Amino acid sequence: MKPGPSSERAVILAPMGRDAAVAAALIKEAGYHANVCGDLAALLHEIDGGAGLAVIADEAIKTADLRALVSWLNGQPPWSDFPFVLLTHQGGGPERNPDADRLGHALGNVTFIERPFHPTTLVSIVGSAVRGRRRQYQARAILADLTESEGLLQTALNAGHLGTLELRLPEFELDLSDTCVSFFGRKSGEPFSFGDLQASVHPDDRERRLEVLERTIREGGDYRIEYRNIWPDGSVHWVDTRARVVRRPDGSIKSLVGVCSDITARKTADIERDNLLGQLAAERTALAELSATLEQRVDQRTTELMKEVAAREKAQEQLRQAQKMETIGQLTGGVAHDFNNLLMAVMGNLDLLRKRLPDDPRLHRLVDGALQGAERGASLTQRLLAFARQQDLRAVAVDLKTLIDGMTDLLDRSLGPRVVLRRDIPDQLPPARIDANQLELAILNLAINARDAMPDGGSIDIRVAEYRAKKSDAALQPGHYLKLSVVDTGTGMTPETLKRAVEPFFSSKPLGKGTGLGLSMVHGLAVQLGGALQMTSTVGKGTCATLVLPVATAAPEVESPAPSAPKAKRSAVILFVDDDPLIAMSTAEMLEDLGHHVIGVNSGLHALEILRSDQPIDLMMTDHMMPGMTGLELVTASRAVRPALPVLLATGYAELPEGAQLDLPRLAKPYHQDQLRERLDQLLG
Repeated sequence: MKPGPSSERAVILAPMGRDAAVAAALIKEAGYHANVCGDLAALLHEIDGGAGLAVIADEAIKTADLRALVSWLNGQPPWSDFPFVLLTHQGGGPERNPDADRLGHALGNVTFIERPFHPTTLVSIVGSAVRGRRRQYQARAILADLTESEGLLQTALNAGHLGTLELRLPEFELDLSDTCVSFFGRKSGEPFSFGDLQASVHPDDRERRLEVLERTIREGGDYRIEYRNIWPDGSVHWVDTRARVVRRPDGSIKSLVGVCSDITARKTADIERDNLLGQLAAERTALAELSATLEQRVDQRTTELMKEVAAREKAQEQLRQAQKMETIGQLTGGVAHDFNNLLMAVMGNLDLLRKRLPDDPRLHRLVDGALQGAERGASLTQRLLAFARQQDLRAVAVDLKTLIDGMTDLLDRSLGPRVVLRRDIPDQLPPARIDANQLELAILNLAINARDAMPDGGSIDIRVAEYRAKKSDAALQPGHYLKLSVVDTGTGMTPETLKRAVEPFFSSKPLGKGTGLGLSMVHGLAVQLGGALQMTSTVGKGTCATLVLPVATAAPEVESPAPSAPKAKRSAVILFVDDDPLIAMSTAEMLEDLGHHVIGVNSGLHALEILRSDQPIDLMMTDHMMPGMTGLELVTASRAVRPALPVLLATGYAELPEGAQLDLPRLAKPYHQDQLRERLDQLLG
């Protein structure tokens, strides 16, 4: 369930003075919802009904009976950690005040603010608490989805009369479901260890079963066997057990996980069938040939069924992998967006600090080092956004042969003298619909990965071929595509490594030799463009990474020199809108340092009030991700008031509706002051 305003509101308990009214006014002005409570019972009632955080003056609860509130907190579900903001008097923090320390332990998730406080401090803390609460609601939704998936899986197991098992290694600790335990003649809840299982196996099948188990643990293949077991009442039954290895991050086998089923009825039928066939063969020679033909058809149909089962299992595994990558992508995109905002504040302040430093080379080196670190962080977030399919792309028609030919010198320098680069690109290929800059980066990533997989040198082939996708291609819409392949003769990857290759931060390289984001970025780019990343690899023979790219319907664009931006007029009046106090402060400083007059507001509603006034404004610069009203909604509303007003949208998140970003100037976060000046020159010149 998506959280609404009531579930993200602030509830306030400050019965003395004007603290409650002031806090509520500040919080509402920042774009959040707030309710004032008269006493502790009313506060608990509001929290229980759904809220984002509570703002409490310490004198309101210092001597109150908190048992009901503490009981509610202790009863929160696992996803919930309700946040409190405790207003204390000066010197009333937990490190100097035993009462504050006691309240902090009782309430748990507490942030202390000493009065008097700056309004920005309260708004910033409330915003952080609301965003944290919002992530808790997201965790609740994910947990609900997982619970539903587990229920569906259990229903499927019950429908197939399958039991589940897990054998943890190297301890040989065995966990069986109640259904699986019943296949060995035991009752639900009755202890049944690995030793008990071994003892129950029929003496004639023990050696064969042990050989299959040891081979699976040694080679890492699938565990699959049918054998007899003897129940406590002396009856003999058959079980079919199938399991696969689960590995730890270091590659060692953690456990065997699988299913088992009682096949006694089938085995009995098979035995009876064999006996019947034998009798018929002895009695009538003519029927022997028919029986052989029937047996052949049964084997053929059995083979076909096994193939169908294998194909179904493969499709289910692909679906599970896609769902996992989608979930990781959503979480990764959110983290990258927040990190982009933090880097924006860091880079903006460092830009300004470098201009104001005295002429001290050491200080300038330190600031330059900090800026380089922030830029590396920005590069990291761009890769994260690429994996999450939330980067800002400019997809146009591009000739791949021209693009790759233009990269030859760069690739030769990057690969070194021990790697032979070959290209197989036909003439007269249709253009691809891509973002040229991002595709160049993807090709370079794939080439460098291939080089690193060939420590003793080798060859890399870059090939391009046309491809037409059909309905059977699960990852592609039917249509016309181009396949761009990077093939190396390196060490290759195991199936387990290949399966995880595109996961963010997963890397088979030694520690410190890679971020684990190269293939993640390439995968995200391909999917965002409407294609796919396909990978095959054989240990000792090499790897083939193929980018499947959609064919463009238009002709490639002809490059023309970019027009030089006219110099902007000085001292422009700029309306700046951003709900993050850190970004608002640093960007306002950069704008004022460029000679502009800045009117800063923290919400779209406040910005509209100014736009409807007589205040002269030369340009509006706004963030996109803001509570209450997004930047795009603000732009739409502003054009009804001042249709000719230039607007600059600053965002690090490619989440705008299709077509909305085509005619709207944008500035990607995080940005330097020089990039800001250049964009303003284009709009104000």
